[in-house]
Parts: sequence; structure tokens; C-alpha cells
Amino acid sequence: MSQDVPFWETTPLHAMTPEQWESLCDGCAKCCLEKFEEEETGRIVYSRVACQLLDLDTCRCGDYPNRSRQVSDCVRLVPAELNPATWLPETCAYRRLAEERPLPRWHPLLTGDPGSVAAAGHSVRGRVIAPSKDEDPLMNLIDWIK
Repeated sequence: MSQDVPFWETTPLHAMTPEQWESLCDGCAKCCLEKFEEEETGRIVYSRVACQLLDLDTCRCGDYPNRSRQVSDCVRLVPAELNPATWLPETCAYRRLAEERPLPRWHPLLTGDPGSVAAAGHSVRGRVIAPSKDEDPLMNLIDWIK
């Protein structure tokens, strides 16, 4: 009796179809937060200030197809951007697979439930703010991103 092995365990990131690639995103939106790199350590520090395109209710990009045109520092995630992937949260499926680690047990590809991310406490929903001229991201640093 043979069991089906999930594509993310058999297909290298660079060989995935666009549909497979996109399905790896768990929708946590942690990558859509303003972040900074500590010069001394190289550690990535997150703020609770979201990208201007992030829909704070759905945790999805409001204009995903055109995001790079609208937000100059938006990174279009491709396999080449994952070496190293330290700028992504440790829970990110792209980073985990690039580092040859398994998906987290709450990932929707494993649970079949997109709500499992929020239920496990890994979504930014309800925990971040929209960008504002009055809010300095450096004054809104957070340490709950893992």
C-alpha cells in the first residue's frame, strides 16, 4: 500500500508550479510588516506596522498582482530570495522548506483549514496597525514574531 507524499516533501522549491508555490503561503502576513535589520547582529526586528496594501481583516494583500509596482520595497518572493531566508519569520513555510525543515503542524496544507494559522496564534490579524504618517515603525517594534 503506497501513501501519497505531499508535493512540498518531494518537489524542490525552484521546481514547484505557481499553484504549489502560492499554496505554501499560510496567510499569516508576518512578511507584510515593516521590519529592520540590527546592524550589529543582523537580526531582523519586526514592527507592528503593516504594509499599506495589507487588508488587516483578511491578512491578504489588497493588490497582490500589482504589489511590487505600488510598494517599492515589496519583495516578490522567488526561490532565489530564500538564500538565506533569515528575513522571513521562522514559521514561514518558504523559509522552513529552504532550511530543510518541515511545515509547522498548524499550516493549512496539513490541517486543511485556513483558520488554523490564527487558531494557533500565528496570524497578525488584530495585532498590527495600518501605516500612518503619525506612527513611527521604530516606535512600534514587537517581539512576538517567531
